[in-house]
Amino acid sequence: MRPDVRRWFDRRTYAGTDVPGVDVLFSHKAGQTVSVVLPARNEAATVGGVVGAVAPLVRAGLVDELVVLDDSSTDSTAAVAAAAGASVVPLGEVLPAYGLRHGKGEALWKGLHVTDGDVVVYLDTDLVGVTPQWVTGLLWPLLTDDGISFVKGCYERPLLLAGQSLPGGGRVTELTARPLLDLLWPQLAGVVQPLGGEYAARRELLEQLPYDAGYAVELGLLLDAVGVIGLDGLAQVYLGLRQHRNQDTEALGRMAAGITAAALQRAGIDLPGGELVQFRTGNGRPQPHEVPLAQEARPPLVSIPEYAARRARAS
Repeated sequence: MRPDVRRWFDRRTYAGTDVPGVDVLFSHKAGQTVSVVLPARNEAATVGGVVGAVAPLVRAGLVDELVVLDDSSTDSTAAVAAAAGASVVPLGEVLPAYGLRHGKGEALWKGLHVTDGDVVVYLDTDLVGVTPQWVTGLLWPLLTDDGISFVKGCYERPLLLAGQSLPGGGRVTELTARPLLDLLWPQLAGVVQPLGGEYAARRELLEQLPYDAGYAVELGLLLDAVGVIGLDGLAQVYLGLRQHRNQDTEALGRMAAGITAAALQRAGIDLPGGELVQFRTGNGRPQPHEVPLAQEARPPLVSIPEYAARRARAS
């Protein structure tokens, strides 16, 4: 590891177990407000546990808003989330003049629009074993160091196969995202989980950033955020074990393509292709299957008049 990256890693990597209690964190809010945004689509099996882990922090006054953005779920996601203590907002009702797209990037972008917190925490909703310490861990650097504006969660990620927990989770991270960072942005080689969906940032930073569609949103936000705040404005917090639903190889291939496209575009490389070709066996031979790559990114919210009007009303 380069000496400058090692210095950043040692200075800006926190242990979640070292974070003090909620009362101490609350004393550092100093008038700031905190919103937790959870994107969800057909996550009835797990969203209640994630919301339930955050709800005690709402009751304690540390978290001011807990919002689930429901992306047209066809199961009981919305009902389960509401029963666990979240406000549920249907994705299609947010900024309707800009149309409805499906996917994680859209939910995070619209989630920023419908909330008001000075600090915004994002958590995935397909997780098991989430604890309140995930949120307090992400908040701790932001509430105690004005020089930090963006905090990524990092963790161990097992691979769950046939009911067994094995090493080797985070396949797209290790085979696509981290090699891209090491080669194109070596100053970010110390970021353990660039694609992780658990992170927190100051609103004044997030509202300046475009939001890529789909699963490229995390890498895009990381790269763009560091372009604004510099490496020292970034921190990461070790949260322990992260367990979630693993996807098949074909789905991972689509994720890797979108993430690679987002990275190469930011590296100034023109991409002539607009689709990913995958192959499935049929009629005794491989058959091509074309998958469109993700739509263009949503623009920074500060450029959206409706967002400016909402912020003016809130201030």
